[in-house]
Amino acid sequence: MQVTQKPRQANPLDVETFARPEQQRRYVAAMHRIAAERRPDTPVRVYVSASPKTVNDSNWERWLTRITEDLPDGVELLHYRSAFDGTAYDWNTLASQLDGLVVIGRPKRLGSRVHVLGPVARLELRSLIASKPVLLFTHNLGLVPAIDCMSQVMPPSEAPRLKLVAPKRWNRESSTLQAAMGALRPAFGDGTVADHLAAPFVVGVH
Repeated sequence: MQVTQKPRQANPLDVETFARPEQQRRYVAAMHRIAAERRPDTPVRVYVSASPKTVNDSNWERWLTRITEDLPDGVELLHYRSAFDGTAYDWNTLASQLDGLVVIGRPKRLGSRVHVLGPVARLELRSLIASKPVLLFTHNLGLVPAIDCMSQVMPPSEAPRLKLVAPKRWNRESSTLQAAMGALRPAFGDGTVADHLAAPFVVGVH
């Protein structure tokens, strides 16, 4: 008697991105517009959103260095201590001056793709996700655009947190990451054209 096996169903988590193709296309187009509108010699500021526990971790400076290395040359990196040192937390004013956001969540375990953002980081992400490059910092994958992650709002309801899951088959040559990096690359002011404007995002597609 021949036994037929049911075909194995694809794992919905085993993907390169959780974004739909149309979402990816809209995101890449938006990042291209930001890059094209970048004025020469204007600073590019990216805020690193992290909990006090993360900022006080002995690895904090090392993580900042890695984020700096992953971002385009010339990007100015800000965080809570440098942006609000001795002043009140005024996110709305700061957000209007930012060009991008990197969020550092609490990983489920060492090397996990699952990261949980606290209530403040969730609100910071929500305020910029529709208009600026927002990236999740992961220890093993590097920077992953938030649009490529699966998100889930978590309790408590009075101060909800946000779970972001990076794709299992994340590809650092993805079109979304390349577009985000282009949107964060400072423009030259000496008459030359940045590589991302001369040949926009020719490296890597899904």
